[in-house]
Amino acid sequence: MAASLIGGLLHKGSQPSSIAVAEPRAEACQELSRRYGVATYVDNLDAVEGASTVVLAVKPQVMADVCRQLQPQIQRQRPLIVSIAAGIRIEQMERWLGGTLPVVRCMPNTPAMIGAGATALYANGRVSPVQRAEAQHLLDAAGLTVWVPDEDQLDTVTALSGSGPAYFFLLVEALENAAFAQGLSRETARALAAQTALGAGRMLTESGESAATLRQRVTSPGGTTQAALESFGADGFNAIVARAVDAARRRGGELSQAMESNK
Repeated sequence: MAASLIGGLLHKGSQPSSIAVAEPRAEACQELSRRYGVATYVDNLDAVEGASTVVLAVKPQVMADVCRQLQPQIQRQRPLIVSIAAGIRIEQMERWLGGTLPVVRCMPNTPAMIGAGATALYANGRVSPVQRAEAQHLLDAAGLTVWVPDEDQLDTVTALSGSGPAYFFLLVEALENAAFAQGLSRETARALAAQTALGAGRMLTESGESAATLRQRVTSPGGTTQAALESFGADGFNAIVARAVDAARRRGGELSQAMESNK
């Protein structure tokens, strides 16, 4: 995810000299430097020296340790903190970093790796308008960005767009398997299912019309699509999706609490 943000920023005109990256693996440092021309360091403290914006693109399990290592330097510099770690709340990060900092918490998803991501952002009250614009510019490099007014809504965002790509992969996988069982070759079934998902997604984003409208338009009364949709309905498709999203939302809150109890 960090590499996709770097690539997106450079594509949008940022200079490599304005970006410094900390990566503990020496071989990964060399690859980032070779690929993007950015400064790379194996020590986090070296990377954040003099930075006005610090992006915490680390696994949630190591966030507390990373923040505590950075705390003295962060408190001296007072940069904007941008976190893309799932489940770690702003209050936790502020406490680990020494408190009273401007923090933006983001929930991107994996399509950000190809510039087609969907990211929700939430800013605490210490983020200035200029810093808010900087955070949005940073995440715009990975795709669509939206702001939410309540940090708790990020758990729902995680369940929707954060985990959402896996839901679509599951649907495409099921379509592929069903078509294969009906006699299509695996290669043909996979290609048609994937392209159908791509085309439907483009229609949603480019037509400006709702999913409901597009669904109704492709559903002829008494036709094949209606037969399939009626089968989905009989199996409780909407309820299945609602329960899945709620399960993911609740798990996001549980992960935050687990991190707190472990630290």
